[in-house]
Amino acid sequence: MKHYSNIILTLAICALVWPLQSCANSPSKSAAPSSENIEPSKSSENSDYSEYSEYSDKSDSSNYIEALLQDASKKPADTCFPLFFARKFLDVPYVAHTLEVNDEEQLVINVRELDCTTLVETVTALTFCAYQKQFSFAAYQNNLRNMRYYNGVVDRYTSRIHYFTDWIVTNQKAGIVSEVQQPNPPFTAIQTVKVSYMSEYPQSYKALKAHPDYVPDIRKMEARITGMKFRYIPKADVKDTKAMREAVHDGDIIAITCNKPGLDIAHLGFAVWRKDGLHLLNASQLHKKVVEEPMTLYQYLQKHPSHTGIRIIRINPITQNTPNTQKK
Repeated sequence: MKHYSNIILTLAICALVWPLQSCANSPSKSAAPSSENIEPSKSSENSDYSEYSEYSDKSDSSNYIEALLQDASKKPADTCFPLFFARKFLDVPYVAHTLEVNDEEQLVINVRELDCTTLVETVTALTFCAYQKQFSFAAYQNNLRNMRYYNGVVDRYTSRIHYFTDWIVTNQKAGIVSEVQQPNPPFTAIQTVKVSYMSEYPQSYKALKAHPDYVPDIRKMEARITGMKFRYIPKADVKDTKAMREAVHDGDIIAITCNKPGLDIAHLGFAVWRKDGLHLLNASQLHKKVVEEPMTLYQYLQKHPSHTGIRIIRINPITQNTPNTQKK
């Protein structure tokens, strides 16, 4: 099929990682200032991630993904699959722009290098496979295509979802994820989305620089999500409280909101609760790999003046009424 011929399989040899500010589906941060230029916390919690490197000898993406899915097929139904899969990528190198490798748009599958968005997409596609009880590379490929592209169709650069708010909205309609918006508290603040970065800085994007005719379509996409309102948890309230532990679950996708002009989301990762509070498992630009941040998410947010809080997105379990894929 045409979709399958458009797939780049990149060698996968590792134990994975990486933080943010070059989110693949968020506008490229090549031109945007990084918010991760901070010193690592001295109170690092020395976790041993070696148990997650058992697939490091897999020679290509399809074999690696199949091995992960076969392992997942043996896990009990109550397994926290987002964290189960995310931890398989700990220490994978953080690399930006891994989706911008082809002159023509193609479905890129690369699990040996990740940024914050491709980590989230990879783990979400794997998790949805586990929920579907479909443990094949073809199922993963289908899920990834469906969540990365409008209607699951790989056409040109503008067929890919670029802003993470749009990714949330599109994949919520498809039944893949749900954004948590209550209770209040802790969801006490409202973000009014106003995005324009891509159309204002087209020279920062390889595809837009090569195809100025794409910019009007990007501008239309920005106009469609601009003005949307979403509840979020202010960063001052991201503490270890009963309300927070009830509202945010292990394995939830955390989208960090920001006040940078033209942008909606600054960084992405997964929620991990520890004894001292909420932490972020993310592809980190600072650490240059995928890590569970040693500092709490509260501490992390306070170090970034442009970060305003967090939105919470949950990968949907499969029910009788949940569509498995987007319409093609």
